[in-house]
Amino acid sequence: MKRFKITFIILFFIINQASSQVAPDSAKISLGYPVYSQYLQNGLMINPAYTGSRGVLSAFLSYRMQWMGTKGSPLLQSVSFHSPMKDDKVALGLLAQFMQYGVTKSTSIYADYAYHIRLKTGKVSFGLKAGADISNTDYTGLLLTDSNDPVFTANDKPYILPNIGAGIYYFNDRFFAGFAIPAFLSYQKTDRGTTQVYHSFREYDFLISAGGLIVFSPVLKFKPSVLIDYSLQRTKKLRQFDINGNLIIADLIWAGGSWRTSEQVVVGILQVQINPQLLLGLSYDYPAGRMNTYSKGSSEFILRYEFGYKVSAANPRYF
Repeated sequence: MKRFKITFIILFFIINQASSQVAPDSAKISLGYPVYSQYLQNGLMINPAYTGSRGVLSAFLSYRMQWMGTKGSPLLQSVSFHSPMKDDKVALGLLAQFMQYGVTKSTSIYADYAYHIRLKTGKVSFGLKAGADISNTDYTGLLLTDSNDPVFTANDKPYILPNIGAGIYYFNDRFFAGFAIPAFLSYQKTDRGTTQVYHSFREYDFLISAGGLIVFSPVLKFKPSVLIDYSLQRTKKLRQFDINGNLIIADLIWAGGSWRTSEQVVVGILQVQINPQLLLGLSYDYPAGRMNTYSKGSSEFILRYEFGYKVSAANPRYF
């Protein structure tokens, strides 16, 4: 444990000693942070410290159609695996995300590491992730009024942007809370068309999540939670704020919804625990704000399969 603390402190110190220059807005390169509606069933999407918290090897697939009905609307897919190791203290995971919007395709691949500490009332986990975001734009798919427009005469070179993130996660049978910084490094374009890495504390996004379990009876439970994505940048302080609520019926049906205040979106969620290992889920985001005029909403499908029988009907996991 002492070695882990020292490693974590050294890593954070090195990052904060990197160049602190702030890039002009026009030069910044950002793939954005994908928005999912069923992240509660796979916390690895928002916090590397979630790695191994399911207690078994957990595999997760998702497919999301964002802003349906709009041309070039984003398609998001993800696949992940994570599991505790034999000593139950160390856990490893892998998360890959694929996104296509318009003529741009991006891929994010990250490896996750977490160290779990058992407390009297639950477990606390410290997590790190490392990987890269890759983005490629193909302008040949665009119809241009001026085919000689210099902006679109050549395709952008693929961007390969390595990054690291960290998080902390606490959970027990009735409560969970997490805090994560998904990316420590930022990128900007140079005059030569290449990329330059820099670091600024003002560029951080802070992901804060928390929730609990309220038991009404053996067959009816309620799981409220919140997610906050906060940035120190003046132009985008509160990026996402979700208020979630799910009714759990007989540990078989998960029915609930979310209100995403930052986008003014109402989310309906229905998930079915087919058996102790297999979960299927469907969600629909209804745009209640300005996007209602342009979009038919967003749909998302998930599948989670957990290898082993530690997660059983007699002792189900809710976080």
